Amino acid sequence: MPQAIVYTEFGGPEVLTLTEVPVPTPGAGEIAVLVEAAGVNPIDGKLRSGLRASGALTGPRGVGADLGGVVTAVGADVDGFRVGDPVAAFGVHGAYATDVVVPADRAHVRPANVSAAQAAALGIPIGTAYQTVRSLGVGAGDTLLVHGGSGSVGQAVIQFAVLWGATVVGTSSEQRFDRVHELGAVPVAYGEGLADRLREAAPQGITAIIDAAGTDEALQTSIELLADKSRIATLVRGRDAADLGIRAFSGGSPIPLTPQQQAWRAEAVPVALALLAAGAFSVELGESFPLAEAARAHEAVENGAAGKVVLVP
Repeated sequence: MPQAIVYTEFGGPEVLTLTEVPVPTPGAGEIAVLVEAAGVNPIDGKLRSGLRASGALTGPRGVGADLGGVVTAVGADVDGFRVGDPVAAFGVHGAYATDVVVPADRAHVRPANVSAAQAAALGIPIGTAYQTVRSLGVGAGDTLLVHGGSGSVGQAVIQFAVLWGATVVGTSSEQRFDRVHELGAVPVAYGEGLADRLREAAPQGITAIIDAAGTDEALQTSIELLADKSRIATLVRGRDAADLGIRAFSGGSPIPLTPQQQAWRAEAVPVALALLAAGAFSVELGESFPLAEAARAHEAVENGAAGKVVLVP
């Protein structure tokens, strides 16, 4: 019998429960997928806790949006997929499960050398990074500052910006400097004196800033270093962006994404899959947990686990 993680009340990780669910049957335009790995994203915990508004709970609610798996059935009016195809999927409702139904336009066949765990690490972080770098028009001649450069979103931002010719500076803890440097950015430690260290790291001046950290320090430093606020974007403090005069693409922003921005987020997954297969992109995998231990996985993410945490049904 298929199983899934659900919650029936908002709260801490302990509200997550494993339950049996009906065998998923794909309808028109859908595929059924056996889940091999599900990505655990910070937004999952925010929705579970009620910190991010998601509507009243009227019954068990699934968790998770990103997965890697194998096609087990193909619905009507679907081209390009066969039973047995390995896939990456994003925007799934309830990816923390053994079996799910996925709209075919939210899935992509993944190359043989891209693992299910790597596929599950794409979706939300890769889509957010890709869209933000494109929205700010980052490219050759730019010096981009990324706050939170060692996180999943920050790592993807660094890689896309470097691929498109920008010079990148990324803040992180000193323990994570090697990873930031490996991806092609200049690592700078956050903490007191950050603005001066950033000026030293980028004497040519910073021309664009992406905040994936959400701290007061990150926002204040950004405004201090770059006069053009149209090229400062936060991915965490969306509710504060308007008051600061900067842009926001996530983090509870009241301004929805435009159709173009939504299209870029969807485009990011096949782009990243191709780059991964070619060895031109890197995903840092962290700890993996059995599906039944989803609560522990949420605790790990909320405690700042390094690398992408995944559930393995």
